[in-house]
Amino acid sequence: MTTASFEFSATPALMNASLVQRLHAHRERLFGAGLINLFRQDSQRFGRFSARAAGLLMDYSKNHLDANALADLMELARVAGLADAIQALFDGQPVNHTEGRMALHTALRLRDEELPPAVADAVLDTRRRLFAAVARIQSGEWKGYTGKRIDTIVNIGVGGSDLGPNMAVDALQSFHTGSLRFLFVSNVDPSHISRALRVCDPETTLFIVASKTFTTLETLANAQAARDWFVQRAGSESAVALHFAAVSVNVTATSRFGITPENVFPMWDWVGGRYSLWSSIGMSIALALGEDGFREFLDGARELDQHFRTAPFEQNLPVIMALLGVWHVNFVGCQSQAVICYDQNLAQFPAYLQQLDMESNGKGVQRNGQPVEWKTGAVLWGGVGTNTQHSFHQLLHQGTLIVPVDFIVGVRSQTPVAEQQADLYANCLAQSQALMQGRCLAEVQQEMQAKGVDSAQIGRVAPHRVIAGNKPSTTLVYETLTPRILGALIALYEHKVFVQSVIWNINPFDQWGVELGKQLSGEITSILKAGSTDPRLDGSTQGLIDFFNVS
Repeated sequence: MTTASFEFSATPALMNASLVQRLHAHRERLFGAGLINLFRQDSQRFGRFSARAAGLLMDYSKNHLDANALADLMELARVAGLADAIQALFDGQPVNHTEGRMALHTALRLRDEELPPAVADAVLDTRRRLFAAVARIQSGEWKGYTGKRIDTIVNIGVGGSDLGPNMAVDALQSFHTGSLRFLFVSNVDPSHISRALRVCDPETTLFIVASKTFTTLETLANAQAARDWFVQRAGSESAVALHFAAVSVNVTATSRFGITPENVFPMWDWVGGRYSLWSSIGMSIALALGEDGFREFLDGARELDQHFRTAPFEQNLPVIMALLGVWHVNFVGCQSQAVICYDQNLAQFPAYLQQLDMESNGKGVQRNGQPVEWKTGAVLWGGVGTNTQHSFHQLLHQGTLIVPVDFIVGVRSQTPVAEQQADLYANCLAQSQALMQGRCLAEVQQEMQAKGVDSAQIGRVAPHRVIAGNKPSTTLVYETLTPRILGALIALYEHKVFVQSVIWNINPFDQWGVELGKQLSGEITSILKAGSTDPRLDGSTQGLIDFFNVS
């Protein structure tokens, strides 16, 4: 591993005029042809436009691509210097150039003997301590101030310290190895911490305070509220040490809080928050799955990492997925991306992806400091099928916007009931099929005539039942959602985001827009608590402050 500086392509790929022109021409040609016709013209289309890795099958045949368009998208990746960028990421070069940091979260997925020397000692020591704590809690050796075993874990964090662990613990409930109950608190809204504390017993609850610097406003406010609640009921400040742990590098602050150093687990500046569930931030995941389960989770991501590093671009799942996103944003003109999980266990996966994707690639400045001259990122949203079929699928099918969809589904359920998994799988496939083929006016008229509807009624109603079709989607399939598969699925989307950042020539590892909001929030909080005014504020903000102060 090296920290030598790495420079991305001097000329961004999207400034290659001839290549961009060809891709726009492909777009006109392929959308005009229609997806149904692409399948009619090529009986082997599914085989040509699908790929497998790490237990995942990605079918991207229902997108407006052919061999020529895909070849030019692959050329876009090569022009961007993607191969060198991937190498730089895994080598630990400072790809987060605005903060001068590595983005070496992939090292956390390596097995003990594979860790690079520069981080091996730190990671191994943290793993040893973390898994020892997990074993003590799961076995009941870690006891509360009255001698009772811990039965409830409350993770207090926000952003990457909440979304990833919360999602993974919920997704893998069938693989929990003990009887621990997990609660997650993130919002500074007092309702969130109050609802959690209402169902907690101070004698048996362990709070994990997840904040790298131990200064995050939301996390510290909720942690202090939990501490006050605990001390009031326990009647002892010294008992805090038995019921609070932290993920932080600020041992001074955690000690002041009452957390003993042996219960503080580090997270390093070379691990970004939204990439941190593989680190000590994933303590709640490890507590749910046990050491073996957590290592299996890491192994799934590790397998996808190896695929990303070594597979040719044409068979490389993250590269293909990323190029589809670039295709839709920069050439088709799409502004959003839907992720629909036909797996109830992935109910929180779209929310997790929102931070991963939009906080990473929601940037308007190139790596060289110049404004971008093309669209970056897309609004990511979604939910769980089949529920979403009864909420927003109407817009997908008959709305005026083109919204590419990622469908995610398993062949088998973690908790099978009769033949319901076949029903679920069929619904997923039917939605992607309906988006592609739609229903033309003649088909609607014929169907209504077959049902005996009179011609006048057909004339009035038939146009409203027409569905244009020709809408793109990608389907990701796995056998069963296991810790290994979830690890691979998360890593797939992580690397997709990175590939897109390379092509868009932006830094996906900083988040200065978030930092501005934090700074202004601190200033307004001071004004609110003082009940004062500030002549430098705009009229709207001051008026809303006044409303707060007089209410």
